[in-house]
Amino acid sequence: MKNIKRALISVSDKSNLKTLIKTMKKYNIKLISSGGTFKKIKKLGFKCSEISKYTNSPEILDGRVKTLHPKIYAGILSKRKNKNHKFQLKKHKFEEIDLIIVNFYPFEKISEKNNSHKRIIENIDIGGPAMARAAAKNYNDVTIITSPTQYDNLINQLNKNRGSTTLEFRKKMSEEAFVETGYYDSLITNYLNKNSKNRFPKKKLFHGNLIEELRYGENPHQISAIYSNKKDLKIKQIHGKKLSYNNYNDIFCALKISKSLPKNKGTVIIKHTNPCGVSINNDHVKSYKLALKSDPVSAFGGIVSCNFKIKKKLAIELNKIFLEIIIGNGIEKNALKILKKKKNLRIIDANNLNLKNTENFLSNFNSILVQSSDTKVFSNKDFKIVSKLKPNKKTLKNLIFIFNVCRYVKSNAIVLGKDDATVGIGSGQPNRLDSCKIAINKMKKFQKNHTDDEIIAASDAFFPFVDGIESLVQAGVTAIIQPSGSIRDKEIIKFANKTGTILVFSKTRHFNH
Repeated sequence: MKNIKRALISVSDKSNLKTLIKTMKKYNIKLISSGGTFKKIKKLGFKCSEISKYTNSPEILDGRVKTLHPKIYAGILSKRKNKNHKFQLKKHKFEEIDLIIVNFYPFEKISEKNNSHKRIIENIDIGGPAMARAAAKNYNDVTIITSPTQYDNLINQLNKNRGSTTLEFRKKMSEEAFVETGYYDSLITNYLNKNSKNRFPKKKLFHGNLIEELRYGENPHQISAIYSNKKDLKIKQIHGKKLSYNNYNDIFCALKISKSLPKNKGTVIIKHTNPCGVSINNDHVKSYKLALKSDPVSAFGGIVSCNFKIKKKLAIELNKIFLEIIIGNGIEKNALKILKKKKNLRIIDANNLNLKNTENFLSNFNSILVQSSDTKVFSNKDFKIVSKLKPNKKTLKNLIFIFNVCRYVKSNAIVLGKDDATVGIGSGQPNRLDSCKIAINKMKKFQKNHTDDEIIAASDAFFPFVDGIESLVQAGVTAIIQPSGSIRDKEIIKFANKTGTILVFSKTRHFNH
């Protein structure tokens, strides 16, 4: 046990102080404070020594220097059982400080909402993190509190132990303090990296807030949790069972596709991180039905993500099959009432999610791969028509649509489409020809009487040989879109011209491993 005789309070977030200070007063704990915190404590009606008077040194440099003083840090860092430390404190007339309560300038909030570099820099806290680190280092003798969420635990400690704290509690608070200072430093470092456009510094700091511990990982014998570098994921679960690791993985894949589709249009059905059906039909109910028709077998037990607000008519259709998760950009009350009839169905509102300027991380073997997200918005200028036969506006638009879907399918990827929906998807094969065969077989299985329709195809990378494009043409494909770059591009173009097939080259490749 360590009895607390003196505490220093310096907080940016001044909420919930009254109950805490009232408890400290009960145990005759002397208070030291500075600036706005000192004024707040006095306003609440409690006695408090101002730091400038305690140190006999004024606050200077517009408040940049307040707590940075030997009397403060000697009081925090002295080892209570060290005779030499005690002698030095007595010699310099310094006193022990047993409790530090700090929280830092709101750098994260200011940097997110303010474009003024000068103001952002002024919100880099120096004294707070320095005191937190000092107190956390000396947890054997000093208690460190770095968040208002810890006040109740401190109050319980003081009441239970008559003004003292246990070593176990101090050690736990020390651990949390170093997490807080590390997180804070990471925020600043990443802001400065971004500001200087240094995408890949020699040392990279990652930070994350625990969103929740999950039931298990991909399999029951694996443990897992989800973190975010924001305070929340910007997606809200409004009904259903707790989300699992696999659920989150599928949700992210679904949202990457649906958020890339035209505003208020697009239905995506996902199974095991791959789309099995996508449609951008203007009629939302028809859009879902077309996406479902692409592969109804795979859709069973899958995830549906709608790039629009879900209404009653669609909710009725969605409830007709077993689905794990339904995502919408908002859900109308009547629709939500219908969907909630299924107790375990997870319902997600993703209306506030924005996927701009995101990065992807892949971690294995204690290393991390980092890359920018493939969120390029396609336009006609990103493609080149290389065949003699030219697509009309509608065909080119649909080719770009399925090419956009194709980049989110696991490589090697082939997507077949008709009008404004997919009709066959081949994913994740070691060779492109097998992906072609899978996509063709699915089209033949689920799309009846398609022979008179214009069937189009997309590939996420170039065809290395003619055999892949040949299999598509033999299956009735009349237009193909693919990245250029093969040494056999000329052979592919020649084959397209020979068979009267429209061929469009993309200027960018879109693997998804």
